[in-house]
Amino acid sequence: MTVHTETEDGPLVLSPEQVEELGRELDRLRAEIVADLGERDRKYLYSIITTQRGLEIAGRGLMYLGFLPPVWLAAVAALSVSKILDNMEIGHNVMHGQYDWMREPGLNSRVFEWDTVCPADQWKHSHNYIHHTYTNIHNKDRDIGYSVLRMDEGQQWNVLRLGQPLYAFALMMLFEWGVMAHDLEVENILAGKRRWPEVKQLILGQWRKAGKQVLKDYVVFPALTGPLFFHTLAGNVAANLVRNVWAFGIIFCGHFPTGVQTFTEEETADETRGEWYIRQMLGSANITGSKLFHIMSGNLSHQIEHHLFPDLPASRYPAMAPTVRALCEKYGLPYNTGPLGRQIGSVWKKIFKLALPPRMAPKESSPGVIVMRQRKASEVGV
Repeated sequence: MTVHTETEDGPLVLSPEQVEELGRELDRLRAEIVADLGERDRKYLYSIITTQRGLEIAGRGLMYLGFLPPVWLAAVAALSVSKILDNMEIGHNVMHGQYDWMREPGLNSRVFEWDTVCPADQWKHSHNYIHHTYTNIHNKDRDIGYSVLRMDEGQQWNVLRLGQPLYAFALMMLFEWGVMAHDLEVENILAGKRRWPEVKQLILGQWRKAGKQVLKDYVVFPALTGPLFFHTLAGNVAANLVRNVWAFGIIFCGHFPTGVQTFTEEETADETRGEWYIRQMLGSANITGSKLFHIMSGNLSHQIEHHLFPDLPASRYPAMAPTVRALCEKYGLPYNTGPLGRQIGSVWKKIFKLALPPRMAPKESSPGVIVMRQRKASEVGV
């Protein structure tokens, strides 16, 4: 396993012993947080839920005065924040099992459903299982470009990649629909690798969930405002667009800015716990910001900590981040973080750069960190 970091004396080499000691230190950090979970975390989650529901009620109510432009804008703002909180700080985190220890029936990862067109069970398969198990492994993690974009030099270029900036813009505007289609593996359907019996139930689930969402946002709630139907319809469309753009930005900043690494199946075969931890740290990036910014991002602004500990309450990540960063410094590993503007600029620069043929896009610097892996007895002739 190699990563793009240099020391003054050349490549940094981590021994198997160092890798596993780093793993043990992260295990200890995890154990400390697990032992401390309790009422504070419960109150935090319920405070976010109360805020989210209050904003939704306010937004729906303000739409009855939506003929007044300032009130319409206030309604859209309230609904937008409500949807962002529902998807990112509540839905994403609850469905990761971060609050299963509370044993609250409505907040259990197995039954929770969120306010978006993607069925929760399909998202949990493509995200919780596929992405978090095989983070940034080529031909395993389909979140590398979401099967739409070339976001790494290891992905093959073809002439269709020239339209990549347009594809990225479309994905940003329709992000909830892109997430919904992700588990279908459309590229495998087109290639004949998936058959109708495999995808039938997925499509039926999407039809039911998306139908409910479309009916709610674009028919029922607009109809309830009577003559303001089209004002409300436009407001709901706008709120969903705001949520889509925000979610796209936060998620892409956590996975694709300059410095985030990808891996091959050979490099990651038979990983140890420590090697898995290192891959998570190298395959994700953070965004700096205020406490409110972190809440609005579902604390996915701490994507490194999230990938290390996906089933711990995300509200704990800010307190864990200094320890994780200190461990990265101790072992010479990069800790990819920066303000939103810099990270999102880096993402879009990569989108445009990797749309070009390889001969027109300069490659990143050569790897500068070598992670020595444990070798099996059969590999050394013992």
